[in-house]
Amino acid sequence: MMRLFRLALRALVIGPWSLVLLAVVPATARAARFDLSTATIADINAAVDAGALSSEKLVSLYLARIAAYDQQGPKLNTIITLNAKALDTARALDVERKTTGRRSPLHGIPILVKDVFDTFDMPTSGNFKPMATSQPSRDSFVIARLRAAGAIILGKLNQSDWYGVGQNGGGTLKGRVISPYNPQKAGGGSSSGTGAAMAAWFATVGLGSDTTGSIIVPSTLNNLVGFSTTHGLVSRTGMMWSSPAQENGGPMGRSVYDCATVLGVIAGYDAADLPTQESVGRLPDRPYTSFIARDGLKGVRIGVLREMFHTGPLHAEGLALMEKALADLKSAGALVVDPVLTGLDLFKLLPDADTADYERAAAIDKYLAGLPADAPIRSVEEMIAKGGDLVKPEIIATAKLRGSLDRHPALASVYKTQALMRDALRRVMEQYRLDVLVLPYRTAQPDDITKPLPGSWRNFEVRNHIASSTGFPTMIVPGGFFPSDGMPFGVQFLGLPFTEPTMIKIASGYEAATHHRRPAPRTPALPGESFDY
Repeated sequence: MMRLFRLALRALVIGPWSLVLLAVVPATARAARFDLSTATIADINAAVDAGALSSEKLVSLYLARIAAYDQQGPKLNTIITLNAKALDTARALDVERKTTGRRSPLHGIPILVKDVFDTFDMPTSGNFKPMATSQPSRDSFVIARLRAAGAIILGKLNQSDWYGVGQNGGGTLKGRVISPYNPQKAGGGSSSGTGAAMAAWFATVGLGSDTTGSIIVPSTLNNLVGFSTTHGLVSRTGMMWSSPAQENGGPMGRSVYDCATVLGVIAGYDAADLPTQESVGRLPDRPYTSFIARDGLKGVRIGVLREMFHTGPLHAEGLALMEKALADLKSAGALVVDPVLTGLDLFKLLPDADTADYERAAAIDKYLAGLPADAPIRSVEEMIAKGGDLVKPEIIATAKLRGSLDRHPALASVYKTQALMRDALRRVMEQYRLDVLVLPYRTAQPDDITKPLPGSWRNFEVRNHIASSTGFPTMIVPGGFFPSDGMPFGVQFLGLPFTEPTMIKIASGYEAATHHRRPAPRTPALPGESFDY
């Protein structure tokens, strides 16, 4: 076949009949290029269907990258646990694919997940040392769905410590994740391992979780697409959480397509997580990937939420990048409404809209109680007793509130603040007939790990996590790089509940128009990761 292709190319040079000859060469004779650094799930499936790749080979390629760069080379420190049976699972899925076909587009696709998602075959620690051996008896809801679709859970990822006092965004079990873009810069919490692992292409796609920005922060700082969906679209059963009112799990990856593919598997109703009942009847009747559109910005109405733009020298480079993004949206055919104003002081309201400040201990107790009887920790009291000084002060503080939450006036005020912001956003989007709002996640440069901004993780001077506090869906798409330190910048799209199809269309249109995705410089390609077929 390759010989036919070369003959056809030669004919273009040697004679007037060249176009005729090329036309009769079968499409299968024309070479395709596979590159692991840029391959989407669709690219992988095409290579497997052509016989040029297998799931076993794909897993081997990713394991080679992990061996080269996780604890060697730049020592990104993203992996807590690797699935010892990943290659065996890949071989079995290869056989199944040949005999009965693939189960879904995720058949044989390796996925790495943040270590807050329960897995029956690997511990779930949350990067908290006292829970290093905590072995759930079953998969979380989303992990079970992924496995049923044929995905390979390649391993569990490092993160900001879920329960403990980690240094510089690290954890008491595995320490801190290192940025593959700049080792002196923070890579974002708490899904830091997912961010760095996807940037270094240690797997095809990843899972993160979000309470107050933990999907969109590391997606921004690792030049990724991140999707924190409508509250109630994705189940949290079997997932460590800090706030039933805010917690979300969602995909993080190197393309809108990959994130949309994963969302199509994990979204939907779970009787054990009541907010998912809101999704019934509101999921699209065709795959989320069908909304991907290279021209997805043409004719859409996008509002610029200027009330979420910071000012001052700290934000100068980021603001310039955001203005460039707005110009790109217009050039690609979007109607940009600028500004869109709610009339609220959103920056002032955000610090008072975090339910985790009250719900944390109660949420943790709910998760721990579902672990097997022999788990190392099964209650907050046990955590505090066994963990001692390792336990986060916020957990100890909220443990004292659990008995008063039924009538707690401050928590009631938080819920009212969240409702106020939701109503205001909905009102302006309806008033201006907007498809989405656009804003930066952050315009301040990422923290230097040796001298972070004061209280930077809780610093609302640099963070725009309004999606987490409202339950509205948000997507991060790569938007360029800070000139002074080379760290990535992300553009954030914010939509109304259950408008994920529209957001995918718009995000994919922006992705196609700008091409800001760039491989991390500290984890270059290895031999065998690119080939023609």
